[in-house]
Amino acid sequence: MRFQTLYEGRLIFAILFVAIAAGWGLAARTGERGWYLLVLIGALGVLFCMNFFRDPERAVPSGDDVVVAAADGTVADIVEIEEDEVLKQKCRRVGIFLSVFDVHVNKAPIAGKITYTKHYPGTYPGPYLDARHPECSKFNEALTWAFEGAKATLVVRQITGAIARRIVPWSKTGDAVEKGHRFGMIRFGSRTEVYLPLDAEVTVKIGDKVRGAETVIARLK
Repeated sequence: MRFQTLYEGRLIFAILFVAIAAGWGLAARTGERGWYLLVLIGALGVLFCMNFFRDPERAVPSGDDVVVAAADGTVADIVEIEEDEVLKQKCRRVGIFLSVFDVHVNKAPIAGKITYTKHYPGTYPGPYLDARHPECSKFNEALTWAFEGAKATLVVRQITGAIARRIVPWSKTGDAVEKGHRFGMIRFGSRTEVYLPLDAEVTVKIGDKVRGAETVIARLK
Protein backbone atom coordinates (compact mmCIF):
# COMPACT_ATOMS: atom_id res chain seq x y z
CA MET A 1 0.00 0.00 0.00
CA ARG A 2 1.61 3.28 -1.09
CA PHE A 3 0.85 6.62 0.57
CA GLN A 4 0.64 8.47 -2.77
CA THR A 5 -2.12 6.14 -3.98
CA LEU A 6 -4.04 6.23 -0.70
CA TYR A 7 -3.73 10.03 -0.64
CA GLU A 8 -5.77 10.24 -3.84
CA GLY A 9 -8.71 8.77 -1.89
CA ARG A 10 -8.34 11.09 1.11
CA LEU A 11 -11.71 12.83 0.67
CA ILE A 12 -13.55 9.55 0.23
CA PHE A 13 -11.88 8.05 3.31
CA ALA A 14 -12.69 11.18 5.32
CA ILE A 15 -16.40 10.97 4.42
CA LEU A 16 -16.53 7.28 5.30
CA PHE A 17 -14.84 7.77 8.68
CA VAL A 18 -17.22 10.64 9.47
CA ALA A 19 -20.14 8.34 8.62
CA ILE A 20 -18.78 5.64 10.93
CA ALA A 21 -18.26 8.10 13.78
CA ALA A 22 -21.70 9.67 13.27
CA GLY A 23 -23.46 6.31 13.19
CA TRP A 24 -21.65 5.12 16.30
CA GLY A 25 -22.34 8.35 18.17
CA LEU A 26 -26.04 8.48 17.24
CA ALA A 27 -26.51 4.84 18.21
CA ALA A 28 -24.94 5.47 21.62
CA ARG A 29 -26.88 8.70 22.19
CA THR A 30 -30.33 7.54 21.07
CA GLY A 31 -30.16 3.87 21.84
CA GLU A 32 -31.44 3.15 18.32
CA ARG A 33 -29.50 0.19 16.99
CA GLY A 34 -30.52 1.07 13.45
CA TRP A 35 -27.73 3.67 13.39
CA TYR A 36 -25.22 0.81 13.42
CA LEU A 37 -26.24 0.21 9.80
CA LEU A 38 -24.48 3.49 8.98
CA VAL A 39 -21.41 2.18 10.79
CA LEU A 40 -21.55 -1.03 8.78
CA ILE A 41 -21.96 0.78 5.47
CA GLY A 42 -19.04 3.10 6.32
CA ALA A 43 -16.80 0.18 7.34
CA LEU A 44 -17.60 -1.73 4.14
CA GLY A 45 -16.86 1.42 2.18
CA VAL A 46 -13.45 1.74 3.86
CA LEU A 47 -12.62 -1.89 3.04
CA PHE A 48 -13.71 -1.38 -0.59
CA CYS A 49 -11.57 1.74 -0.94
CA MET A 50 -8.56 0.12 0.72
CA ASN A 51 -8.83 -2.59 -1.93
CA PHE A 52 -9.39 -0.10 -4.75
CA PHE A 53 -6.42 2.11 -3.81
CA ARG A 54 -4.00 -0.79 -3.36
CA ASP A 55 -0.78 -0.57 -5.32
CA PRO A 56 1.31 -3.76 -5.15
CA GLU A 57 4.91 -4.06 -6.26
CA ARG A 58 5.41 -6.05 -9.46
CA ALA A 59 8.32 -7.93 -11.06
CA VAL A 60 8.94 -6.00 -14.30
CA PRO A 61 10.25 -8.04 -17.29
CA SER A 62 13.45 -6.65 -18.81
CA GLY A 63 14.30 -5.97 -22.46
CA ASP A 64 13.84 -2.98 -24.76
CA ASP A 65 11.63 -5.10 -27.00
CA VAL A 66 9.28 -6.15 -24.18
CA VAL A 67 6.07 -4.12 -23.75
CA VAL A 68 4.19 -4.61 -20.49
CA ALA A 69 0.55 -3.87 -19.70
CA ALA A 70 -0.05 -0.26 -18.70
CA ALA A 71 -2.87 -1.33 -16.37
CA ASP A 72 -4.46 -4.23 -14.55
CA GLY A 73 -7.67 -5.50 -16.10
CA THR A 74 -9.13 -7.45 -19.00
CA VAL A 75 -8.12 -7.09 -22.65
CA ALA A 76 -11.31 -5.70 -24.20
CA ASP A 77 -10.20 -5.29 -27.82
CA ILE A 78 -7.21 -5.51 -30.15
CA VAL A 79 -7.70 -3.49 -33.34
CA GLU A 80 -5.83 -1.72 -36.11
CA ILE A 81 -6.67 1.96 -35.91
CA GLU A 82 -5.33 5.32 -37.04
CA GLU A 83 -3.50 7.05 -34.17
CA ASP A 84 -4.01 10.62 -35.36
CA GLU A 85 -2.96 12.56 -32.25
CA VAL A 86 0.75 11.83 -31.78
CA LEU A 87 2.12 9.24 -34.21
CA LYS A 88 -0.14 10.14 -37.15
CA GLN A 89 -0.12 6.58 -38.44
CA LYS A 90 -1.98 3.31 -38.26
CA CYS A 91 -1.24 1.32 -35.09
CA ARG A 92 -2.43 -1.76 -33.29
CA ARG A 93 -4.40 -0.72 -30.21
CA VAL A 94 -4.70 -2.96 -27.16
CA GLY A 95 -7.59 -1.77 -24.99
CA ILE A 96 -7.69 -2.83 -21.33
CA PHE A 97 -10.87 -2.50 -19.25
CA LEU A 98 -10.40 -1.87 -15.53
CA SER A 99 -13.26 -2.90 -13.24
CA VAL A 100 -13.66 -1.36 -9.78
CA PHE A 101 -11.91 -4.45 -8.39
CA ASP A 102 -8.71 -3.95 -10.42
CA VAL A 103 -5.65 -1.95 -9.40
CA HIS A 104 -6.13 1.47 -11.00
CA VAL A 105 -2.53 2.70 -11.01
CA ASN A 106 -1.15 3.02 -14.55
CA LYS A 107 2.39 1.91 -15.40
CA ALA A 108 4.78 2.86 -18.20
CA PRO A 109 4.74 0.05 -20.84
CA ILE A 110 8.38 0.69 -21.82
CA ALA A 111 11.37 2.58 -20.48
CA GLY A 112 12.01 5.94 -22.09
CA LYS A 113 11.12 9.61 -22.10
CA ILE A 114 7.63 11.09 -21.84
CA THR A 115 7.45 13.28 -24.94
CA TYR A 116 3.77 14.23 -24.96
CA THR A 117 0.82 14.64 -22.62
CA LYS A 118 -2.58 16.15 -23.32
CA HIS A 119 -5.78 16.17 -21.28
CA TYR A 120 -9.28 16.06 -22.78
CA PRO A 121 -12.14 17.10 -20.47
CA GLY A 122 -14.75 14.97 -22.24
CA THR A 123 -18.19 15.97 -23.43
CA TYR A 124 -19.64 16.69 -19.98
CA PRO A 125 -22.57 16.75 -19.23
CA GLY A 126 -22.79 13.99 -21.81
CA PRO A 127 -22.85 11.62 -23.43
CA TYR A 128 -20.37 9.50 -21.47
CA LEU A 129 -19.90 5.87 -22.54
CA ASP A 130 -19.13 2.80 -20.47
CA ALA A 131 -15.34 2.26 -20.35
CA ARG A 132 -15.79 -1.09 -22.13
CA HIS A 133 -17.10 0.70 -25.22
CA PRO A 134 -14.35 0.99 -27.89
CA GLU A 135 -15.54 4.49 -28.82
CA CYS A 136 -15.46 5.88 -25.28
CA SER A 137 -12.27 7.88 -25.96
CA LYS A 138 -14.29 10.18 -28.25
CA PHE A 139 -16.62 11.28 -25.46
CA ASN A 140 -15.15 10.54 -22.02
CA GLU A 141 -12.48 12.45 -20.15
CA ALA A 142 -9.07 11.21 -21.31
CA LEU A 143 -5.35 11.86 -20.96
CA THR A 144 -2.92 10.92 -23.72
CA TRP A 145 0.75 10.07 -23.10
CA ALA A 146 3.64 9.28 -25.45
CA PHE A 147 6.64 7.21 -24.27
CA GLU A 148 9.71 7.39 -26.51
CA GLY A 149 11.75 4.22 -26.03
CA ALA A 150 14.82 2.65 -27.58
CA LYS A 151 12.85 0.81 -30.28
CA ALA A 152 9.61 2.78 -30.71
CA THR A 153 7.37 5.51 -29.37
CA LEU A 154 4.22 4.14 -27.76
CA VAL A 155 1.06 6.07 -27.05
CA VAL A 156 -0.98 5.35 -23.94
CA ARG A 157 -4.43 6.79 -23.36
CA GLN A 158 -6.15 6.86 -19.96
CA ILE A 159 -9.94 7.06 -20.28
CA THR A 160 -12.52 7.46 -17.53
CA GLY A 161 -15.74 5.44 -17.36
CA ALA A 162 -19.36 6.56 -17.44
CA ILE A 163 -19.39 7.30 -13.69
CA ALA A 164 -15.75 7.79 -12.71
CA ARG A 165 -14.40 11.01 -14.15
CA ARG A 166 -11.08 11.65 -12.49
CA ILE A 167 -7.63 11.05 -13.97
CA VAL A 168 -4.67 11.76 -11.71
CA PRO A 169 -1.29 12.32 -13.46
CA TRP A 170 1.88 11.83 -11.42
CA SER A 171 4.41 12.44 -14.21
CA LYS A 172 4.88 15.13 -16.84
CA THR A 173 6.33 15.77 -20.29
CA GLY A 174 10.11 15.52 -20.25
CA ASP A 175 10.34 12.93 -17.49
CA ALA A 176 12.60 9.93 -18.07
CA VAL A 177 10.92 6.81 -16.71
CA GLU A 178 11.72 3.17 -16.19
CA LYS A 179 9.46 0.43 -17.49
CA GLY A 180 6.71 -0.09 -14.92
CA HIS A 181 6.99 3.47 -13.59
CA ARG A 182 3.75 4.64 -11.96
CA PHE A 183 2.71 7.64 -14.06
CA GLY A 184 -0.86 8.13 -12.84
CA MET A 185 -4.18 6.53 -11.94
CA ILE A 186 -7.88 6.64 -12.82
CA ARG A 187 -10.79 6.47 -10.36
CA PHE A 188 -13.32 4.22 -10.34
CA GLY A 189 -13.69 1.87 -13.33
CA SER A 190 -11.94 2.91 -16.52
CA ARG A 191 -10.01 1.99 -19.67
CA THR A 192 -6.35 2.18 -20.66
CA GLU A 193 -5.23 1.88 -24.28
CA VAL A 194 -1.73 1.11 -25.60
CA TYR A 195 -0.95 1.94 -29.25
CA LEU A 196 1.70 -0.34 -30.75
CA PRO A 197 3.54 -0.42 -34.11
CA LEU A 198 1.82 -2.67 -36.63
CA ASP A 199 4.84 -4.97 -36.79
CA ALA A 200 4.84 -5.56 -33.02
CA GLU A 201 4.05 -9.12 -31.95
CA VAL A 202 0.99 -8.94 -29.70
CA THR A 203 1.21 -11.66 -27.03
CA VAL A 204 -2.26 -11.33 -25.48
CA LYS A 205 -5.76 -11.94 -26.77
CA ILE A 206 -9.21 -10.55 -26.07
CA GLY A 207 -10.48 -11.72 -22.70
CA ASP A 208 -7.04 -12.18 -21.13
CA LYS A 209 -6.50 -10.86 -17.61
CA VAL A 210 -3.36 -8.72 -17.41
CA ARG A 211 -1.34 -7.17 -14.59
CA GLY A 212 0.19 -3.72 -14.97
CA ALA A 213 4.00 -3.65 -15.31
CA GLU A 214 4.12 -7.46 -15.19
CA THR A 215 2.16 -9.03 -18.07
CA VAL A 216 3.95 -8.90 -21.43
CA ILE A 217 1.41 -7.68 -24.00
CA ALA A 218 3.75 -7.30 -27.00
CA ARG A 219 7.28 -7.57 -28.33
CA LEU A 220 8.74 -4.86 -30.54
CA LYS A 221 10.72 -5.64 -33.70
